[in-house]
Amino acid sequence: MSPEKGKGRAQFTSYRDWMAQLPVELHNTPLFNLAIPGSHDSMSYDLDINSSIIEPDKLKKLSKIYCARKIVRKWAVTQEETITKQLDAGVRYLDLRIARKANDTDPTRLYFYHGLYTRTDVETVLKEINDWAEKHPKEIVILALSNFKGFDKNIKEQLHNHLINFIKTLFGAKLFLRMNIPTLKRCWDQGRNVIVSYDYPANQHPEIWGKIKYYYGKSMDPTPRPNPCELTLFHHLTGLNVILKYILRLCDRFTNVVLRSLPKLLNWVKQQACKTPMNIVASDVVTRDNFIPTIVQLNISK
Repeated sequence: MSPEKGKGRAQFTSYRDWMAQLPVELHNTPLFNLAIPGSHDSMSYDLDINSSIIEPDKLKKLSKIYCARKIVRKWAVTQEETITKQLDAGVRYLDLRIARKANDTDPTRLYFYHGLYTRTDVETVLKEINDWAEKHPKEIVILALSNFKGFDKNIKEQLHNHLINFIKTLFGAKLFLRMNIPTLKRCWDQGRNVIVSYDYPANQHPEIWGKIKYYYGKSMDPTPRPNPCELTLFHHLTGLNVILKYILRLCDRFTNVVLRSLPKLLNWVKQQACKTPMNIVASDVVTRDNFIPTIVQLNISK
């Protein structure tokens, strides 16, 4: 069903398929110029309390202490819902930070991380994303793979080659080629609804896009968009000084801090969108407090 027009807002039947419901006049708009909700540290809901501490470096030596791991996990979990539920809620950009566990018996097995490693490995999650993309062919999913911790020099190329080849085999013809400008209609016509951004040189693979530029808003000051002809990500960074005010509160956690600042972030996004086009806007606890509807509705208010 198409969104109903009126008073600058659209009534979407479900944000699970919001791209399919955008007005016809937006179907030829480059994805660079659409407002797209994303999740920051998308896999952090899955952090393993029994894993080693991977960051920050000063806490690595405390990995054997359960209480230390518990504190790290408490402040590293930035998302509450699974990848599938995030996609169902309307998220179309996933921030996937990858690491290899030292001394893993499987030389190519990889995990996600944020402070700790995740319980679920990379290939399992990518298969879940592929299954979702197959069921929602008009929804364009953007995957940003980055960081690659534990990719030691002697195995780095092997790991990157294995992961890139796995991605190409898994998503196959769904991968949108980087030499083309993606629009909804072009993606639909070609049957390609997955864009993979990879933060490591992969120029020999036309299916793999380069790194998406991050622009962190460390304040609520307006930030002009640097390049309207490429995928651009905006993320309001919760400052360390804000976190430190709460970190010693035993009953508090990072998600609570974010929820207290989210209304201010959403107001900033609305004001910013009036001055310069927004593209991907990523947030923590992305399924809360009307974040996704607010970002999606920016496309209608244009």
